[in-house]
Amino acid sequence: MAGTIVDPSRRRIGDEMTCGPLAFGCWRFAHDDLADAVGLLEHAVSSGLDLVDTADIYGADVGGAEELLGKVLAADRSLRERIVLATKGGIRPGVPYDSSAAALAAACEASLGRLGVDHVDLYQVHRPDLFAHPDEVAHALARLLADGKARAVGVSNYTVDQYRALAHYLGPGVLVTCQPEFSAAELGPMRDGTLDWCMRDGLTPLAWSPLGGGRLATGEGVRPELLAVLDELAAREGTDRAAVALAFVLAHPSRPVALLGTQRPARIDAAVRALTVQLDRADCYRIVEASEGEPLP
Repeated sequence: MAGTIVDPSRRRIGDEMTCGPLAFGCWRFAHDDLADAVGLLEHAVSSGLDLVDTADIYGADVGGAEELLGKVLAADRSLRERIVLATKGGIRPGVPYDSSAAALAAACEASLGRLGVDHVDLYQVHRPDLFAHPDEVAHALARLLADGKARAVGVSNYTVDQYRALAHYLGPGVLVTCQPEFSAAELGPMRDGTLDWCMRDGLTPLAWSPLGGGRLATGEGVRPELLAVLDELAAREGTDRAAVALAFVLAHPSRPVALLGTQRPARIDAAVRALTVQLDRADCYRIVEASEGEPLP
């Protein structure tokens, strides 16, 4: 096998921050036991998952995940200094999207209150508001930076053209992240230009659902051909298909961060094995062909 192209090194978030290639996602962070929640986050951070990604709509109720995370950070104050704290806003139940300047300012302020902090390290627009002019969104994000409410800003689920429009009004280098769905089962960002503009403009992709919502681990609803390739590579590497699928995400030259939604320490330990998986180009193209169901030209 040729040299591995899986990159286990730390990723850059803007000019001043770095994080591990695996991150802790809070969309399922809804523990009833605070001690258990503290232990889980401590385990994640100690395992190298030091970017913690949440949003104001995560949790059983709006704000629930942020409130729990705020309690965890209050219970173990050392954690705040050890993590890159990221949250998102711009979704309002019933609307559903609102990126007006007033709405984003209010959403960020409410998030800070629930988290119990005076700033977050990264604030992202959760989904694009088709009725917000990018100039208004740009002013809102610039104000968060100027007021010290966020150290860096980015976007989530934006198309390439939506990103370009916003970046035009913000200026070069202001947006530092994007958050697309990307996995061995969802190759859209490789094909639609998203990861290309990340590389061009120096953004770090935060890949959500890197295991296809768990389907790449369970096999449910996944092409049998893809499962067969992942299982073959897993057997070769002495690991499981989930670790191979995560390694595939980490192999892309845009240097994505894979956001993990698991709430079990044992699964965090298993995911970390992805950092030692060896995949070369031939392996990755086999995964692409099996995922898309047709040979490459």
